[in-house]
Amino acid sequence: MQARRVSYIDEMPDSRGPEDQRSSLRAEHVAQTKAALVSAGRRLFGRAGFAATSVEDVAREAGVTTGALYHHFPTKAALFEAVFELVHLELMAASGEAAARAEGPIDVLALGFEAFLDKVLEPDVERIIVTDAPSVLGPARFTELDERYAFAAIVAALEAAAEAGALRADDPQTLATLLLGMLQRGGVLIASSAEPVATRNAVAATLRAILAGLAGK
Repeated sequence: MQARRVSYIDEMPDSRGPEDQRSSLRAEHVAQTKAALVSAGRRLFGRAGFAATSVEDVAREAGVTTGALYHHFPTKAALFEAVFELVHLELMAASGEAAARAEGPIDVLALGFEAFLDKVLEPDVERIIVTDAPSVLGPARFTELDERYAFAAIVAALEAAAEAGALRADDPQTLATLLLGMLQRGGVLIASSAEPVATRNAVAATLRAILAGLAGK
C-alpha cells in the first residue's frame, strides 16, 4: 500500500477561528437565500406578472418565510428590480454571443440588437423587461438600469465601427442613447403586436436599414 502523500496545504490548519467560520457560513446562507428569492421572482414575475404575484407566492416558491424575503428585499418592487437586473444580464449575454458571430463591425451591432428582439419574443422576458419594468421601476430608474447594462456596450461597438471606417459616429454616446431608445420601442411594438414574429422581423429590418444609413450604404 502506498503511503498517502501529504502536501503543505494538507498540513496547514484552518486559520479561521470559530467566529470567522460561523460568519462565513452565515454569508453563504444569506447569498443562497437571496439567490433563491431572485430565482423564484424570475419565474413568477415572468409567468404571472408583477401585479398578480404576491410576496407570499415568491416566498413559498423560494422555500423561505415572508420574513426572510423582507429581510433581503424591503418591498416587492425591490425584489422585482433584482429580477430585472438578472434578466438584463441574460439579455447582454445573448447579445454578446450573437455579436461574436458577426462578420463585420456593423454586424456586431445588428446581431446584438436582433438577439434582444429574439428574447422579447419569449413571454417571460417580454413581461418582465417590456411590460412591467417601466411602470414598476418608474421611468427614471428603468432608464438608469437599462443604460447601466446596454449603453456602454453599444457605445463601444459604435466606436469600434467608426474606428474601422464602417460607419460615421461623431457623437457615439448620443447615437447610442437614440439606438437604445429605438430598441426599447421596438420591444414595445413586439409585445403589443398580434403577430409578434412578423413585427420582430420588421423592427430588425428597420434597425439594419438605419445602421446601413450610418454606414453610407
